[in-house]
Amino acid sequence: MKFFSYILIYRRLLLIIFTLLLLLPLPIVLHTKEAKCAYTLFVVGIFWLTEALPLSVTALLPGLMFPLYGIMPSKTVASAYFKDFHLLLIGVICLATSIEKWNLHKRIALKMVLMVGVNPAWLTLGFMSSTAFLSMWLSNTSTAAMVMPIVEAVVQQIISAEAQVKATQMANCNGSINHGLEMEECVNEDETNETKEKTKPVPGHGNYAEKISNKKELEKNAVTGIEYPTKKNHMMCKLMCLCITYSSTIGGLTTITGTSTNLIFAEHFNSRYPGCRCINFGSWFLLSFPAAIIILLLSWIWLQWLFLGFDFKEMFKGGKTKTVEQKAYADVIKQEYKKLGRIRYQEIITLVLFIVMALLWFSREPGLFPGWSSLFTEYRGFATDSTVALLIGLLFFIIPAKKLTKTTPTGEIGIAFDYAPLITWKEFQKFMPWDIVILVGGGFALADGCEASGLSMWIGNKLSPLGSLPVWVIILLSSLLVTSLTEVASNAATITILLPILAPLAEAIHVNPLYILIPSTLCTSFAFLLPVANPSNAIVFSYGHLKITDMVKAGLGVNILGVAVVMLGTFTWMVPMFDLHTYPSWATTVNNGTMP
Repeated sequence: MKFFSYILIYRRLLLIIFTLLLLLPLPIVLHTKEAKCAYTLFVVGIFWLTEALPLSVTALLPGLMFPLYGIMPSKTVASAYFKDFHLLLIGVICLATSIEKWNLHKRIALKMVLMVGVNPAWLTLGFMSSTAFLSMWLSNTSTAAMVMPIVEAVVQQIISAEAQVKATQMANCNGSINHGLEMEECVNEDETNETKEKTKPVPGHGNYAEKISNKKELEKNAVTGIEYPTKKNHMMCKLMCLCITYSSTIGGLTTITGTSTNLIFAEHFNSRYPGCRCINFGSWFLLSFPAAIIILLLSWIWLQWLFLGFDFKEMFKGGKTKTVEQKAYADVIKQEYKKLGRIRYQEIITLVLFIVMALLWFSREPGLFPGWSSLFTEYRGFATDSTVALLIGLLFFIIPAKKLTKTTPTGEIGIAFDYAPLITWKEFQKFMPWDIVILVGGGFALADGCEASGLSMWIGNKLSPLGSLPVWVIILLSSLLVTSLTEVASNAATITILLPILAPLAEAIHVNPLYILIPSTLCTSFAFLLPVANPSNAIVFSYGHLKITDMVKAGLGVNILGVAVVMLGTFTWMVPMFDLHTYPSWATTVNNGTMP
C-alpha cells in the first residue's frame, strides 16, 4: 500500500518522466524536423491535457525544445510569445479593471434585470442577458465572479421573504404556525372546486413547480450546511447558478475579445492567412451574435423547464406582479439597485470609453462600407483592433478619477489638487491574466514550429483521404471532437492543439479553412458539463447549491443545443458572409508553400 501511496503522491512527476522517455524514440529513430516537432507537440499536448505542469509552464517548452532540435532559432521562437493578441488583451483588461473598480458591472446587471420584469422566468432571462452582455467584454471567469454574489444575495432574500409570508399565512389560517401542514390546505372560502381543478399541478409546467415547492427538502447546502425550506427553493438556486455560468460562456462567443479561444483563433488565422483580411471584430460579431442569441434563448428554455417547469400562460400574463414571490424579487432587486446610488462621474467616463471602444472596433473595417482605417491609405493594414484597445486602455491611466472641483463642508467650491487616474498599474496587474499571456504565446510558438518544420504540410497530406467524406460530416466530427475534448482540458489548450491540425486538413481537402475553423472555435467554448471544465463552472459550483449530476444533466442539453445551432449557422448565414463554398486563393497560396 505504501508503494501505491508514493505513486499517488508523485504521479505528476512520474507522468512527466514517462511521457518524455516513452516518446523519445520518435525524434531519435526518425531524426527529421517533422518528427522532432511532433515529439514537442505530443509532449506539450499531453502535459496540457493532464496538467502535469501548470499550463503556462508547459507553454514555455517550445521555447526550449525548438532551438535545441534546430527547428527555429531562439530569437524567432521568443518573438512568437508576444504578438498583436497581447496588445489587444492589455487594452481589454484596462476596461475590465475600471468596470469592476467603479461597480459599473453591478449597475448594468441590475438595470437589465429590472427592465425584463420579476416573473421567475423573466428574472432568469434578465440575469442571463446581463451576464452575457458583460461577458462580451470581460472574461467569463470575471463575469461569473462579479454577478454571482448579486444573484446569491437576491436568491437568499427571496427565500427569506417567501418563508416569512408563508408563515404569516399559516398563522392566519390555523391560529398558529404549523410547519408540517401544506399550503394547499389553506384555501379561501370563496374558492370553488372548478378553480381547484384549473390549478391542478401538471408536470413540466409552472404549476408543477408550485406543487414541489410545498414538499420539505431534506438536502442541505454542501457549503453552508443550511437546509432548503422547500424543493422549489433548491431548484431556484440550481437554476440561477447554472444560468450565470452558461450565459457568461455564451456571451463570450460574440466578440473576439470575449474569450481567449476567439483571440487565439483570430491571431492564428490572420498569421497563417494574411491575404484573407476577413476576420476582425466586426465580422466576427456578425457571424457569432445570431448564434449566441439563439443558444442563449434555447438554454434559458431548457434550464427553466428542467428545474422549475415552463408555463407560457404565467409568463405572458399581463398586469402587475401578483404573487408574493414576484413582489419579493422586485423589492430585493430594487433595494440592491438603490444601494448603488446615483451614477457617478467615474462610471460615466468608463461607460463612455467602453462605448467608444466598441464603436471604433465595429467601424474599423465593417465591410458594408469603408471604415475609418481607409483614411490611412498609405498605412493600410497597420492599425488593427489592438490599436483601438491600446488607445482606449491608455486613457484609463490618464483621465482623472475625480472632478477638478469639489464642494467643501462649508458649501464653498474649491479645487481638488489630488490627481489620480481611473485605474492604477497595481489595480491593472491584479486583473491581468499573465498565465493566459504565456499560454497563448506558447500556442503561437507551437504553431510556428509546425509550419517551419513542415509538420503541418505532412499532416495535411496524410489527412487528404478525408476529402471523400461530405463536408458537413467533417465539420460535425471536428465540432464534436473539440466539444468533448474541452470538457477535460483547458479551452485555450484545446484550440491551440487543434488549430495547426484542422487548418492543414481544410487545405488538403480543398475546403475553405473558415468552414472548419469557425465552428470548431465556437464549439471549443462549450465546456458546460463539469466544474473543472470551465473556471466559471467552478465558481458557481463553489456556492454549494449544485451537484455534479446537476451540471452534467443540464450541460449535456446545452452542449447539444450549442453544436446544433453552430451547425445551423455554418450552413446558413455564415456561407454568404465568407463565401464558404469557394476554396479561396489566399488558402491556395499557403498550401503551395509560397507564404511564410
